[in-house]
Amino acid sequence: MVVGGGAAGLSGALALARARRSVLVIDGGRPRNAPASHVHNFLTRDGTPPSELLAAGRAEVTGYGGEIMAGDAVAAERLDTGGFRVALADGTTVLARRLLVTTGLVDELPPVPGLAERWGREVPHCPYCHGWEVRDQPIGVLATGPLAAHQALMWRQWSSEVTLFLHTAPDPGEEEYEQLAARGIAVVDGEVTGLEVTGDRLTGVTLAGGRTIPTRALVVAPRFTARADLLTSLGLAPVEQERGGEVIGTYIASDPVGATDVPGVWVAGNVTDLMEQVVGAAAAGLRAAAAINADLIAEDTRRAVAARRDPFSPRREREAAEHRMRGGSRHGL
Repeated sequence: MVVGGGAAGLSGALALARARRSVLVIDGGRPRNAPASHVHNFLTRDGTPPSELLAAGRAEVTGYGGEIMAGDAVAAERLDTGGFRVALADGTTVLARRLLVTTGLVDELPPVPGLAERWGREVPHCPYCHGWEVRDQPIGVLATGPLAAHQALMWRQWSSEVTLFLHTAPDPGEEEYEQLAARGIAVVDGEVTGLEVTGDRLTGVTLAGGRTIPTRALVVAPRFTARADLLTSLGLAPVEQERGGEVIGTYIASDPVGATDVPGVWVAGNVTDLMEQVVGAAAAGLRAAAAINADLIAEDTRRAVAARRDPFSPRREREAAEHRMRGGSRHGL
């Protein structure tokens, strides 16, 4: 079972279906990038609307025999006999030999009025996802933590008109001020209290004193919180991730192919890698699927060997009958 129908989940499901596994994808229908108009930095698919990319992925998965079910997986338990029982929000339960969880994360935005309504449009966080679209325009950076100066210096690559709004963050250090000045980045004191929107387009940032500064994009630093309720029901606790001494979010720890500390459970995409973009999430889903299939092959082989060694197993009796029909060759068994 794959829980999560985004790029990571569909990529994993596709690989498993092509490996002739029985695959069910549980899709809650809340992709993280739904507010964005296009997917970027996905080779051969740059500029594709997220909904179109997912529709194509679902068609590929079902084309190989995979199944997709709309719903929310809310809890799971590991069975004594192996495998898992997964409960859905509607009361349905489904059994699975292995789990690939690709539930992604939630972007928790700073509490500035109007910010959430423009998220994924003129309020971005990733320059590689949205920098090109706002190039050469006035870009503001909303400072909410110690990494704000670094963020402003990064966005300077896409525009010479960058303003760092100190908002609720501490003042930059002397070295940071020098770097900002050297790159021509303006620094504005005061808390941001709202956005100015003209004709459904961001045109400015309003400060507590009433001053409005022209801005066409306002960069934020969300807190990234893994969608991990299903995994916590299995005993996997989210881990805090720090950057520059600041906690930027939580994730579920895994090894390089997505295996977690619970045998039989893999993760891929933003639930385990907060910085992963769409193309990377798809690649991670493929890696996890290959590891899952290898694990299942090993289990299938162990079961086959055990059945072959059991003289009373149906397989053993069938082989014995075939042996007798061949005339009792010593090598038949």
